[in-house]
Amino acid sequence: MVESPDVPLLPYTLHHGVKCFELVAQPVSRELLPGLFMQGYGYNGMIPGPTIVVEPGDEVRIRVVNLLPEKTSVHWHGLDVPNAMDGVPDIEPTPLIQPGRYADYRFRIVNPPGTHMYHTHYETIRQEMMGLGGLFIIGDRHERGIDRDFAYMLQEFAVAGLPKGQLGPGAYAIDPLSDGFNFFTMNGRCFPHASPLHVRQGETVRIRLANLGMQGHPMHLHGVQMLETACDGNDIPPWNRQRRSTIFVAPGETRDVRFLAWNPGNWPFHCHIPHHNANNFTLPAGGMFTTVRVRRT
Repeated sequence: MVESPDVPLLPYTLHHGVKCFELVAQPVSRELLPGLFMQGYGYNGMIPGPTIVVEPGDEVRIRVVNLLPEKTSVHWHGLDVPNAMDGVPDIEPTPLIQPGRYADYRFRIVNPPGTHMYHTHYETIRQEMMGLGGLFIIGDRHERGIDRDFAYMLQEFAVAGLPKGQLGPGAYAIDPLSDGFNFFTMNGRCFPHASPLHVRQGETVRIRLANLGMQGHPMHLHGVQMLETACDGNDIPPWNRQRRSTIFVAPGETRDVRFLAWNPGNWPFHCHIPHHNANNFTLPAGGMFTTVRVRRT
């Protein structure tokens, strides 16, 4: 079972064999740190949106309800879908969802198991940087050999109203047209507010990483080596897999890594760009940082 810490899985109902999901695009206030909120756009009350999990061969209907004060759409990043369902209304014959309306995206999952994303594809320069995106994972119920399966969306935000080097409780607007990023998140939270990963010694752990932002993130795990097993939802053949302690996730990419949790301890897992390990450039550590806690069996 896939887990996306601090972000729930999106439930579905089954109608005549079709898995039916609902995403609600709406203004969202997301708690980055205790008492510190950013005001942006999200799905179902959160940034990033809830994680969608399906399987190969599923027929899906995803109803997207637009409660934003502007038009929007949804693109299924990395999925092979019909042209009319791809979600780029400026170019394709695909829905442009008016405020107060909804659109149904219907398609069959033809991709193999893998890690993907969904995000707005209308005025992305603003809407995507306001937070409109989420994880889309194609699972495999028959897979063996993975004990724990975690997924993270990596994002960065320019949160206005806080003087550089200071923090304070309150709600602050996102400036989507600024590249002065001061908060770097894993599943919409910053360290130390990001939930740690709890695993047992001897478990095989997979971490799925997706980058929806504008900057690359070299993600570094302490204590063990990671094996890179997939890129953009596509398996890497075993003879091409590399063992590494740092995995670079470029904008628009997803990467899967796995490791054997043989080494007990509380191990940092973080972006290795120093400024991305800060909350509005304050001390101590923050930002795109969490821990993997390996408990002795």
